[in-house]
Amino acid sequence: MSLQGQVVIVTGSARGIGRFVAGTFAREGARLALVDVDQARLEQTVAELRATGADVLTVNADVGNEDAVQRMMDQVAAHYGQIDVLVNNAGIATHFAWAPLWSPIRNMERSFWDRIIQTNLGGTFLCTKHALRHMRPRQAGHIINLHGGGSPQNSGSCVYVVSKDAIRTFTRYVAEEERDANICIVVVSPGGAIATEDASEAAKQSLPGPDAVGDAFVLAAQAGMEQSGRLFRAWNGGLQAVEP
Repeated sequence: MSLQGQVVIVTGSARGIGRFVAGTFAREGARLALVDVDQARLEQTVAELRATGADVLTVNADVGNEDAVQRMMDQVAAHYGQIDVLVNNAGIATHFAWAPLWSPIRNMERSFWDRIIQTNLGGTFLCTKHALRHMRPRQAGHIINLHGGGSPQNSGSCVYVVSKDAIRTFTRYVAEEERDANICIVVVSPGGAIATEDASEAAKQSLPGPDAVGDAFVLAAQAGMEQSGRLFRAWNGGLQAVEP
């Protein structure tokens, strides 16, 4: 299936994996809607993509705010006339080697826990919910959610991993709810820790960058309905099934 002219929403696309993934869709001729709370970085990413000839709409929105998400989806649909693909990439993950460790659960503030869960899991829920309002009438669409992990020995990673494991379960169940509407919903793991633009130099030297995901998300956006509900990982520039 060609992605030429398809409308693809990528949340959290100002930097990191989201920024790289947006570029892979642009190369396929997709029309893009890039969503982030960091307006300055988002505009920089959009400028880079438009310089290549990509058709890009910029939307500043917090995926944890339902009113903002609903407005964002309606804006994209009104601008392009449809929504074909949603990449739920937006999330908070600062517990890695180049960032200050998060608190262990015994010291974690409830407000911090809520913020991570509401952004990572809640944002995936809200964006999926409101994208489906536009996909179901057309009986078509792809939704790609992001998985992630962390070692139990890495202090502070608990809340992040809980949010991501919940997204895996969310994907399996929503995939069945939307199977009758021909909407394929999968979850993709980048395959390991990724050093983004904001990582330390040491991390950048020891870890792969966002380009390690290759065309995994482009391939996920072309998956057949028989793949709906499955977990994949980026592998050798492509996509590898992790679970049946």
